[in-house]
Amino acid sequence: MKKAKQPEKNWNTSKITGQKGKTVIITGGTGGVGFADAQALAAKGATVIIVGRDPRKGADAADRIKQTCRDADVSFQRVDLGSLAEIKDFAERMNRELDSLDILINNAGIMMPAGRHVTSDGFELQFGTNYLAHFALTGRLLPLLKRAKAARVVTMATLPGNFRIDFDNLQSEKSYRAPAAYGQSKLAELIFALHLQRLSDQNGWGISSMGAHPGLAATDLVTKQAGSNTAVMAFLRAMFAVFPFMRQSADKGALPALFAATAPDAKGGAHYGPNGFNEMAGYPALAKINPLAHDLPTAERLWNVSLELTNVGY
Repeated sequence: MKKAKQPEKNWNTSKITGQKGKTVIITGGTGGVGFADAQALAAKGATVIIVGRDPRKGADAADRIKQTCRDADVSFQRVDLGSLAEIKDFAERMNRELDSLDILINNAGIMMPAGRHVTSDGFELQFGTNYLAHFALTGRLLPLLKRAKAARVVTMATLPGNFRIDFDNLQSEKSYRAPAAYGQSKLAELIFALHLQRLSDQNGWGISSMGAHPGLAATDLVTKQAGSNTAVMAFLRAMFAVFPFMRQSADKGALPALFAATAPDAKGGAHYGPNGFNEMAGYPALAKINPLAHDLPTAERLWNVSLELTNVGY
């Protein structure tokens, strides 16, 4: 397999080719980086389906995109990613209504709630929403992805860090530390992205699966997410206020995912992030990959656990 190439210097949305005829699903697309993804792809002619929990925010997001691009084909679907049942219902609707799915951006996320919370299925909130929900959603949308010509799946990870998968405490039941649980969920997403590419290659699915991260994007996820009152979040907010050069806009933070989703040079099995200091800000570049994300036994173990927890087949 050829190594992925560095993206073109200062790659931006002006480089995105026409996307007319392509169908895109973006989770967490009502604000922040996900909204920027949706807006950019709709402006290039794609049919964009935004997935989120809040119908009011969803309608507002669709309206805002149509205000900037009158002919935009964008709609909202309400799905609580904390519910495997709702994910299943949504995927079944999409499998009935769509012929194929060209781009899936697994973007939605929960970041460091102060205490341990669980989804409706009993999973720790970050592991369940950030990782297991997208594992289940991608699996249930797999028939549509396989029917597309050169489909792409982009799964959002986070800044490089010394994260690990604690198989003895996946749900943080033995102990809960918000940063560790968040890091585990995001590492799991990156492991998923790379292993999905292995499976696509092995089975001839024709899907390119990539990881991406936005760097330190100043979105509601960091600046005012309800319940995110940990010391780490407080520190990030303070740093944003004192050192604004450490952050970037949601539009800029969306570029790595948009590159992965659209660029001819983007390669399955790669991971993209900003090219600046410590990958905190900048234009798309190949991002650092935690060595665990390349570890096949870890990937296979996590995959098998996820199949059992979600009851979703691939």
